[in-house]
Amino acid sequence: MRFQTHLHSIGSVLMRLLVTGGAGFIGANFVRNAVRERPDVRVTVLDSLTYAGSREALADVDSAIRLVEGDITDGAVVGKLVADSDAVVHFAAETHVDNALADPEPFVHSNVLGTFTILEAVRHASSSKAVRLHHISTDEVYGDLALGDPGRFTESTPYNPSSPYSSTKASSDMLVRAWTRSFEVRATISNCSNNYGPY
Repeated sequence: MRFQTHLHSIGSVLMRLLVTGGAGFIGANFVRNAVRERPDVRVTVLDSLTYAGSREALADVDSAIRLVEGDITDGAVVGKLVADSDAVVHFAAETHVDNALADPEPFVHSNVLGTFTILEAVRHASSSKAVRLHHISTDEVYGDLALGDPGRFTESTPYNPSSPYSSTKASSDMLVRAWTRSFEVRATISNCSNNYGPY
């Protein structure tokens, strides 16, 4: 993941990295890789441990990280953790499209309000020190390609979400873009495609 090129130690002090959703499928792989590849980084994971995340996914690095069970919409918890961090990688999100079709409300709550809460915590913490944010999004914000279409999405493809999941992820992306411009929050976004593998 490109964000890793930005992970570095700050002088002789270990870099403090907060990973939201770090017990989920992609987040846990990122955490395990960060622990393995970057011993100079201290990792804290914030995860609500719902259907999408589990302690077992982090069992092999349990002694090398701090796991905080909590909700990304909890401003007090998020504010404290972000204030104690140098960078945040924001994986936490409701992700299952079928679940979003059955009940969109949790997706608005986590993906939109949760990202807002993270952004505000980063903005306020950055008044005393620069906290960097990397927001993990999805290619689904770009919409659909027809079956057999040889085209592909690029970073300049217009957003065209078509489900409650993708529309809430598009909303969270727009919030990140607005906070970078309006409040000079140091943030980047990546839009990955579907992933598969262990855990």
